[in-house]
Amino acid sequence: MSNYTIRLEEKKEYREVENLVRESFWNVYRPGCSEHYVIHVLRDDPAFIPELDFVMEQDGKLIGQNIFMKTVIEADDGRTIDVLTMGPIGITPELKRKGYGKALLDFCLEKATEMGFGAVLFEGNIGFYSNCGFDYASKFGIRYHDLPEDADASFFLCKELIPGYLDDVTGVYQTPQGYYVKDEDVEEFDKQFPPKEKLKLPGQLFD
Repeated sequence: MSNYTIRLEEKKEYREVENLVRESFWNVYRPGCSEHYVIHVLRDDPAFIPELDFVMEQDGKLIGQNIFMKTVIEADDGRTIDVLTMGPIGITPELKRKGYGKALLDFCLEKATEMGFGAVLFEGNIGFYSNCGFDYASKFGIRYHDLPEDADASFFLCKELIPGYLDDVTGVYQTPQGYYVKDEDVEEFDKQFPPKEKLKLPGQLFD
């Protein structure tokens, strides 16, 4: 890994960042992707945190990005516990699996901790995110909304930023509504970008 900088995203870069996200996620979880539209929508969401909207740059080129959103755990005892969720987090395809994603995430989590946030919960691969201190959310007693009791929740991860923040909390995590986008809106938005071929590949989660 050679010299890179991590800084706040600027408004003039929005489209460039959306294209980076599109390149990063294209055909990964589904044929095509929706993540570039998701980030486009989330920036206007009240839960969006501009102070935690980072890009990674190398030699004047954007190579990565990550964003954070405020959300809550509806605790079983009636409390509402403030937490963060994050993503999409993307690294340009040619630099994946070279340590850039971890460097970006570690930086972002440090900034979120400095701002006083207590925990981050999101959907991801434990194989990668355990390197940044994440564990299964079920170990913290946090359940994923709308998921049946016997369903596999191994995709649902958590990291405390304040040690012990979730010690006396059990409850249900709520995904911010901005993450739910309609396929037809994604299709329409995608027309603003250079054409790319959608492929159905082994290992994708969605059709």
